[in-house]
Amino acid sequence: MKDFIKFTFATVLGIIISSVLLSIIGIGMIFSILASSDTEVKVEPNSIMTISLNGTISERANEDPFAMLSSDSEIEAYGLDDILSAIQKAKDNDNIKGIYLDLNAVGAQPATLQEIRNKLKEFKESGKFIISYSDNYSQGAYYLASVSDKVLMNPYGTITWMGVSSQFMSYKGLMDKVGVKMQIFKVGTYKSAVEPFILKEMSDANRAQVKAFTGSIWESYLSDIAESRNLTTEQLDGYANEGLVFAQSETFVEKGFVDTLVYRNDVEKLLKGKMEVEEDDELNTISLESMKNVIRNVPKDKSGNLIAIYYAEGEIDDTKTKDHIGALRVIKDLKKIEQDDNIKALVLRVNSPGGSAFGSEQIWKQIKEIKLKKPVVVTMGDYAASGGYYISCNADYIFAQPTTLTGSIGIYGMIPEASELIEKLGINFETVGTNKFADMMSFTRPMTAEEGALLQKHINEGYELFVTRCADGRKTGIDDIKKIAEGRVWTGSMAKELGLVDELGGIDDAIEKAKQLAEIESYSIVTYPEKPSMLEEIMNNIPSGMISIFGNSDLNKITKQFEWMVDLENFNPVQARIPCHLEIQ
Repeated sequence: MKDFIKFTFATVLGIIISSVLLSIIGIGMIFSILASSDTEVKVEPNSIMTISLNGTISERANEDPFAMLSSDSEIEAYGLDDILSAIQKAKDNDNIKGIYLDLNAVGAQPATLQEIRNKLKEFKESGKFIISYSDNYSQGAYYLASVSDKVLMNPYGTITWMGVSSQFMSYKGLMDKVGVKMQIFKVGTYKSAVEPFILKEMSDANRAQVKAFTGSIWESYLSDIAESRNLTTEQLDGYANEGLVFAQSETFVEKGFVDTLVYRNDVEKLLKGKMEVEEDDELNTISLESMKNVIRNVPKDKSGNLIAIYYAEGEIDDTKTKDHIGALRVIKDLKKIEQDDNIKALVLRVNSPGGSAFGSEQIWKQIKEIKLKKPVVVTMGDYAASGGYYISCNADYIFAQPTTLTGSIGIYGMIPEASELIEKLGINFETVGTNKFADMMSFTRPMTAEEGALLQKHINEGYELFVTRCADGRKTGIDDIKKIAEGRVWTGSMAKELGLVDELGGIDDAIEKAKQLAEIESYSIVTYPEKPSMLEEIMNNIPSGMISIFGNSDLNKITKQFEWMVDLENFNPVQARIPCHLEIQ
């Protein structure tokens, strides 16, 4: 018996020690690989930069230390900042002669694609070439590829060319079945974020605004592609009605979408011919990932002047969260920028559908404080709508992409009421309170008319404040803002005509404008918020890292539509935002 206990103890101890050692070795390997990836990379003469995009693009992508262990190699995440920086470095580097775009399904909204395409166009205009290839182009991928000198496609490939759409998803039927009602208080005929909870179909007003902004995005796509491919917008628009996604690949050559049909394995031969490299010789290439560690060949700034870029991405709430635009955290960061005398201007990059009206007001106030000391320029990403526009409207100057979704100046309140569900479950509640409004926000009963009137009054006052902030920021009248408010969503092109933004452009344009307003000649860039350290990334990603190794990525496609339920504890009932998860296809 003693031997058995000793043997068992020794076995268990051995397993524990082995596990600890393996963990240490594993973490050590991760650190080693990541450390080696930070070493400076040199570009060989006569090189091509390869950009392979087959995944999602966010404003800034943090390093995932578990990505190398994941079995799902098809899932990739890219930072827009890294992509733009890499293209700029390639443009400035004499050893790089061109870019090879390897594209498939690019997970990005139109304004992000437009930002990348404009940077590629700038690269091309410098005298260098771009060649693109895909086995099958998604519509977004083709929009990027169309700027190329040559567009290549697999002889049995296709292009998804069908137009732009936005899908409405309703929870009303589900909520009716479970016995939950949403009590809605809003201002704005077009404030449609509440519609999925109270309607099974889009309202006429919402349908009209979606038709308008999807049409505006489509016109921008058509215009850009027509210019690059020497086609007319009428031709391209007509082709979208022909069901070309099922056409033979030769059709895309005949109609001017594609230049050459070639198998993937033969693309390298074409690239070698372009670079005048012998078939048996090696083609010098450098990846997007490696380009991060190439030192940009520009003189180092010695002025001490800084321009800060602050990335405000995600929904707005009232917390210190790092996953969204946590108002308390953002205000703290912006206060540091305000107090740093070396920072001469702030470029606020906004990519947000909105969120808490209260949180938006707090951020607006801090932007106002910064403006007393230094200029603030806003550059809008895919969204800068509702609360996203709230935090933008006070800037000295505002840039948007033509396909940015912005405006949506309106506010709503949404209070769940589950008395029917409670009755179905056989649960009974009895409330004892000291005053008549003591349980005003209870989900166990409908609100009274008096309670509803109080909340609607609060929403009305919030709307008036929002409109006033916009009018003051844009230096126009309140009535002028109200004419284009009512919660209506506009594209950047529309917003420019309406005076909600100053100019169409991207991050580089905003930086140049900030430099002019600050009246400085030279500067360095500093970015906020600070990215997590590698140790923080490892610790923060342990659970998700394990899930990504063993989990099913398709689950994300289903659960994304219900993310609004996850953060209910931080949900402010008074919201300034556009519809949940508005996806443009």
